[in-house]
Amino acid sequence: MSAHVLGDTRILTGRSLRHILRSPDTIITTAVTPIALMLLFVFVLGGAITTGADTSYINYLLPGILLITIASGIAYTAYRLFLDMQGGIFERFQSMPIARSSVLWAHVLTSLAANLVSVALVIGVALLLGFRTGASVGAWVAVGGMLALFTLALTWVAVIAGLSAKTVDGASAFSYPLIFLPFISSAFVPTTSMPGPVAWFAEHQPVTSIVDTIRALFAGTPVGSEIWVAIAWLVAILGVAYVSTIAIYRKRIR
Repeated sequence: MSAHVLGDTRILTGRSLRHILRSPDTIITTAVTPIALMLLFVFVLGGAITTGADTSYINYLLPGILLITIASGIAYTAYRLFLDMQGGIFERFQSMPIARSSVLWAHVLTSLAANLVSVALVIGVALLLGFRTGASVGAWVAVGGMLALFTLALTWVAVIAGLSAKTVDGASAFSYPLIFLPFISSAFVPTTSMPGPVAWFAEHQPVTSIVDTIRALFAGTPVGSEIWVAIAWLVAILGVAYVSTIAIYRKRIR
């Protein structure tokens, strides 16, 4: 990015963040559903689930809950982007000497900041429920990096939905399959407990490699090749979503 683009992005990100600060219920609402799921699985269903791991169920469960938190949060990015499109904000910005890409990057960076706050809230509740980790500072940094990359990848998918949707409901509906995806992965139960075709899908979809990597980092055990599989998935999703977004944006805003 040039200095001009960076400056415009900083100003527009500040505008978006002020909107979030004026309605902190957005972040709280994003965290409520994952926290409710965490309580349900830990106190109601967890006792009946065998993971085969020598750790508490909250430790096993948390990585998947963090991904659900982010998948829930990005729906607001699509929603806010759709409202800006409908309200003519983009057209007004086009009449100003503002870099085109800075408008989209402002929404993406706001999503990153808001979702990391939501993730911190969920981790705080998990600690109250008994989550414990001996992860080193480096492991925590790696977890943060993985979650940030996951947020960026899904946020660019959300931007596509926000630019393409015809209604407010359509702008956020795309996130439902993303929220559901962790349930067909190793997030809640080992994939070996699933029927053959389901297990195959669970083992080869991106959430499983991401969850397994974060779980290993929290446990302080070797992550093996899973981390590279997870990064490859996220970089691929991010690249495809970004290129698609720019193409759609250029078509919509001429």
